Amino acid sequence: MKRLILIAALICSTQLFAQTIKGTVYDATNNSPLSGAAVSFGKGGTLTDRDGMFIVDCSKVKEVTVSFIGYGSFKKVIKNCSDALNIGLTPSNSNLNDVEITATSATNKSLLYQPSSVTKLTTTELKRGNGLFLDDAINGNVPGVTMNRRSMSGGQQFNIRGYGNGSRGSRGVSSNFDGQGYKVYLNGIPVTDAEGITTLDDLDFGSVGNVEVVKGPAGTLYGLAIAGAVNLSTINPEKGKTSVGQEVIIGNYGLQRYTTHFQMGGDHSSILLNYGHQKSSGTSIHNESTKDFVNFIGNFQPNDKQTITTYAGYSNSYDQRYGELTISQYENDDYSGNPSYIKNDGHSNVITFRAGVGHNYKFNKNISNNTTVFGTGFTSNASSAGGWSDKNTINYGLRSTFDTKFSLGAGTTLSGLTGIETQRQDAQVIGYNTKASPFDPNPTVYNYGASPYWVINAVTSDAASTSKTTSLFTEWTLALPKDFSVTAGVGVSNMKILLNDRFNTATATKPSTFEKNYTGMVSPHVAINKVFSKQFSVYASYSKAYKAPVSSYFYITTPAVTTPATPATGRVNEVLKPEIGNQYEVGTKGQLMDNKLTYELAYFHAEFSNKMTAISVVSPASTNTTLYSYVVNGGTQKHNGFEALVKYTAYQSNNGFFQTVRPFANMTYSDFKYGNNFTIQKTVLASGVEDYSGKAVAGVAKFMGNVGIDINMDYGLYANVSYNYKDRMPITSLNDFYATSYNLINAKIGIQRSLGKHFDMDAYFGGTNLASTKYYYMVFINQLPDAYIAAARTAVFFGGVNLKYNF
Repeated sequence: MKRLILIAALICSTQLFAQTIKGTVYDATNNSPLSGAAVSFGKGGTLTDRDGMFIVDCSKVKEVTVSFIGYGSFKKVIKNCSDALNIGLTPSNSNLNDVEITATSATNKSLLYQPSSVTKLTTTELKRGNGLFLDDAINGNVPGVTMNRRSMSGGQQFNIRGYGNGSRGSRGVSSNFDGQGYKVYLNGIPVTDAEGITTLDDLDFGSVGNVEVVKGPAGTLYGLAIAGAVNLSTINPEKGKTSVGQEVIIGNYGLQRYTTHFQMGGDHSSILLNYGHQKSSGTSIHNESTKDFVNFIGNFQPNDKQTITTYAGYSNSYDQRYGELTISQYENDDYSGNPSYIKNDGHSNVITFRAGVGHNYKFNKNISNNTTVFGTGFTSNASSAGGWSDKNTINYGLRSTFDTKFSLGAGTTLSGLTGIETQRQDAQVIGYNTKASPFDPNPTVYNYGASPYWVINAVTSDAASTSKTTSLFTEWTLALPKDFSVTAGVGVSNMKILLNDRFNTATATKPSTFEKNYTGMVSPHVAINKVFSKQFSVYASYSKAYKAPVSSYFYITTPAVTTPATPATGRVNEVLKPEIGNQYEVGTKGQLMDNKLTYELAYFHAEFSNKMTAISVVSPASTNTTLYSYVVNGGTQKHNGFEALVKYTAYQSNNGFFQTVRPFANMTYSDFKYGNNFTIQKTVLASGVEDYSGKAVAGVAKFMGNVGIDINMDYGLYANVSYNYKDRMPITSLNDFYATSYNLINAKIGIQRSLGKHFDMDAYFGGTNLASTKYYYMVFINQLPDAYIAAARTAVFFGGVNLKYNF
């Protein structure tokens, strides 16, 4: 009898086991398991475990639906209970209900509920190329924004909706040499210094996993951000995994990149330690680049109410510069560079240590605080045609915000973001001229590679400065029934600059110490947003922001030239006013056709007044020689633009060779012009004026467009192809010289596989500019005869492999 009972129990357990089916849910792009994915069937459901696995009763289930935030959902029909379910989910790229933005007063932080133009980039967009130079991802995927670079991997700058290229005379102060007008953050730490200058040479773009670009005046939440803000986030460790990895990238023009990383992701903590060494011989002479990066990111959750985030990064970046090509050089394929740059060993060497600690505390379900304290030590030495400069700065400060939420009943909530950001910088900049090396056997003739570089000579300037910036802000969103919301906020920014000229002694007309305060720069923001059927939204907004002058605009320290009409050399230029940006915008975003089609459309009108511009002082002996320049407030620029972005999942299947096929496209139309009566004096000591009124803003192409396709296949294969077009653009405010249009074709193919139980592999090969089109990384605006930073004349190829061992 006992034996019969035992046999019956075994039969029942066998039948029960046969009616149970196991499955695994993973990221189709890298085969990593997705923990916490929702598996629903009929009236029931479950979640995947830390390894992405789940078990369901096959006898009661005919079909399962799997979903995970940030990924497209997928349905699977169960045909045989003995077959394991391996379900790969692909990132939705822009599922607007799931993509959250960094700073917002809205309770719902998803992109669909934001009444502004914000573009998010994930690893899908960032890794279409080799992932080392952010400009390809920005230029190919963010309508309305371009990114330039002065060297192989240095001197990067953003141009957001045309801001970044001011109107100037033929020479002088410009935005060609540094980034101004926008704010950049890395893991919540300002990269932009207290003076408003952004240097990106020291950032390891290869470790960036998420980019968020806020377009248009963003002074309400980000202070002195007249053009917008860019939030960068490093990659995050995989939850529940501990791994070590090594990635190697090799390309032509001597490109080499070696990255070693350690990741540990737990339930309440994670650690990422990353080291990267990168070098390249460059695409022209005197164009070598060497970079070393070390990053540590730690996230810890002591309890349900607190989260602590830490970041520490060290970088040493060295990029040679061959100067700018003249128009004639560029048109005749003469990439020999500027001899004055090369003889002075033109370069930029930036060494930084950046650290920050953030603490998030939830007081209750309605109020929480997030505070980050940060500090950056920055040192650089750079040389160009004009000489050599050393710069040493220390930046430190904090950003603290309170998130509040109150229920008002009847489906209405009021939520707010209130806070402060304050930063201080202490800096010293010393300038030198150069002379022929005493070891040069032939000092009268300089030949690159045959003679020693010129060496540092006498000190020409020594300026110390202290810059302090503080912004107080509050923004509130009233969320009403039927997904209608009203947002209103205001930010108030103050900036103080203290200058100390340690080179020139004080005179009756020029003090050696100068202090300037800019206070009460008020930046309001008002917007409305309506979401229809959780699928698409329509919004309208108004925003305002400021840009204050930087310290180098105040002192005019070159030898005196007499002119009664303008500030004489040796004086302080103390009449400068901040620039003001006002923007009106309407737009719509949505997900249609069962979330297969994602779109974003925006039209805006912006006006930038008090535009800072430079007047050149030429030599009485030669009108081709500029003695010095000084900055004045000019007229107004009027920007009208239209931006569009579309992504479409044309095909998705887990059964065929092709799993997903996703075409994408974006375009930018820019009608940016100088306002009426925009004239400046041509040059000091020269009669006449330059009239820019009604002319196209220099440095902005009227039309830019990108189309491409991402394909994921079986066996972990993937590929992408993209086509980029940039229209011709004026490179002078008089519109008398234009940079020609160009087309680029880029492609990449790879395979991601798990090699046994512990190893993961990603191997790929790709190329940019496959048609060998002549184009440029950057064009210097209003600085003739210097003009082009030329890109590689032929196709650039790269290949790499990323091996990871999972413990």
